[in-house]
Amino acid sequence: MTPLDSFDLAILRILQKNNQTPQREIGEAVNLSAPSVQRRIRRMEADGVIRAQVAQIKPEAVGLTLTIIVQVELVSETPDAIDAAKQRFRDAPEVQQCHYVTGEADFILVVIVASMSAYEDFTRRMFFEGANVKKFRTMVSMGEVKTGMSLNI
Repeated sequence: MTPLDSFDLAILRILQKNNQTPQREIGEAVNLSAPSVQRRIRRMEADGVIRAQVAQIKPEAVGLTLTIIVQVELVSETPDAIDAAKQRFRDAPEVQQCHYVTGEADFILVVIVASMSAYEDFTRRMFFEGANVKKFRTMVSMGEVKTGMSLNI
């Protein structure tokens, strides 16, 4: 991976706000030519610095009205069991974020579903059916205060 310089960081700051900003505009803002901006963006994509170019969709607009934070504690914490849990959570479309953490819980999940019955189906599938889950604790979000993926760079 090529180290990031001040031009790369400036480009990333712009792309985080709007990844559809024309390269010409980015170039003007950071004092580079559009082709230079394009090369840098392609390099950062190839290096994995830029993970994806995606649209952020409001969950309620597509019928997903509940955001639930779940603390999960495993029965067995062997490397194989942890890897299996990571894969299980990674594969679940309802799981928007999964963090492997220290402390009482082993994982913190952010789950977005349409209803409590959809969440119940999720818990049966993820935590009861052949899962290595000792216990889980559910916290239902009462309202979104801040969500985002922008980094402070």
